[in-house]
Amino acid sequence: MRILMVYPEFPDTFWSFKHALGFVRKKASAPPLGLITVAAMLPRDWAVRLVDMNVRPLSTDDLAWADMVFISAMTVQRESARAVICRCKEMGIKVVAGGPLFTGEYEDFPEVDHFVLNEAELTLPPFLEDLARGTPQRVYRTDAFADIHQTPVPRWDLLDLRRYATMSVQFSRGCPFNCDFCNVTALLGHKVRTKTAEQIIAELDALYALGWRDGVFFVDDNFIGNKRQLKREVLPALIEWRKDKVGLPFTTEVSINLADDEELVDLMTQAGFEAVFVGIETPNEASLSECGKHQNRHRDLLAAVKRLQRAGLAVMGGFIVGFDSDTPSVFQQQIEFIQQSGIVAAMVGLLQAPVGTRLYERLKREGRLLTKMSGDNVDGSINFIPRMSIETLREGYRSILAHIYAPEHYYARVRTFLSEYQPRQVNSRIGLEHILGFLRTIYQLGIREAERVYYWRLFFWTLLHRPHLFPTAITLAVYGYHFRRICQSVVGTGCR
Repeated sequence: MRILMVYPEFPDTFWSFKHALGFVRKKASAPPLGLITVAAMLPRDWAVRLVDMNVRPLSTDDLAWADMVFISAMTVQRESARAVICRCKEMGIKVVAGGPLFTGEYEDFPEVDHFVLNEAELTLPPFLEDLARGTPQRVYRTDAFADIHQTPVPRWDLLDLRRYATMSVQFSRGCPFNCDFCNVTALLGHKVRTKTAEQIIAELDALYALGWRDGVFFVDDNFIGNKRQLKREVLPALIEWRKDKVGLPFTTEVSINLADDEELVDLMTQAGFEAVFVGIETPNEASLSECGKHQNRHRDLLAAVKRLQRAGLAVMGGFIVGFDSDTPSVFQQQIEFIQQSGIVAAMVGLLQAPVGTRLYERLKREGRLLTKMSGDNVDGSINFIPRMSIETLREGYRSILAHIYAPEHYYARVRTFLSEYQPRQVNSRIGLEHILGFLRTIYQLGIREAERVYYWRLFFWTLLHRPHLFPTAITLAVYGYHFRRICQSVVGTGCR
């Protein structure tokens, strides 16, 4: 068999970093980890190729080579996935589909020949067995959850590593919490299932052997879901592994209760973690209670963020407006919290209700659902009828984006963050592409853009006050360039 793995194109979104990647001549922020993991589960005598459409176009020659196309996608890739499936059908190529988009919406894709849904460790083997017998079914799905001790090392060799800004590794699946708007538990369950320390080291060794020295993102929805195993096994193993390594700073996603555990924070920074994404959601206690975000309630969220920053973990934050408990005052509350916290990468979105969540089911019962969600957290869309006037909600949402990504306020927030941030010394690597990228920032941000006065203020302020964080400051300036373009597509005018 000749299998072509296809990863559809992402639209221009907050996390695509498309406007930032050009500075370092990269094509995509991260690889299709699911597809290259599935590739490692296929029979060894099959020929496998990968086309990540975020890196290069899918050609007719690619499709002509294939006996079968495997496609995986997230909700935000829906339209690109439809286009790929249509091309396959026009050429008479069978399509096998899996991943979050198809697990939630497979009935909307009648053109697909076979669906391998949920976790491939469980549903791919019976598909392969039936295929070998010539009796493949159309849908393979399960309510069970996989033992990821059996998950193989991904096929990193299928990637052109030079095209990516970061690589991805997965330690765990599932989350112990139950936020009503989040579909993680619907897809992956409440029980946190983990790989062994040996598995993680094997994946990192494989990446390192291929010459990878840049960032690695642990894609877990909550990396600290099993604190005991992290403290006893995984983080000590990572600390030991890092002793003779250069580069590979780590980033991941955690819940805010990490700030309560000094020992865990210390181990993570020793192991090379430099940044974490945290779902802050809202400073409104009533809205936190409404959505079941109990881990965020009755705590000083601002102080928790500052503790993580001072301990050496940069905090990226997710924020939401549009809860039933929100009032028009929430927009200014969000602005003030984001600015005071120094959370530079603040992803603010209108609430959306994903299929399979408690929120979706409640809104369905109340007759308030409108459409399926877009999958883009910051495109300004909402797929249900909110309690607040939709005009008030959208105008308030736009006001948040216009404020926090205006150069004056964005660069002020960068300085707030740099004043707090106390990173450990990490064996980071500065290569030629980083030096050239820095020179491009001087030309693009320091000369061409209207924000140049703020760029140069940050440039010299950092050299004077926080010189060891100068590369971080320049990186954040580049992120701001990307965020502003995303903001402008939603706000409709410049972020001022």
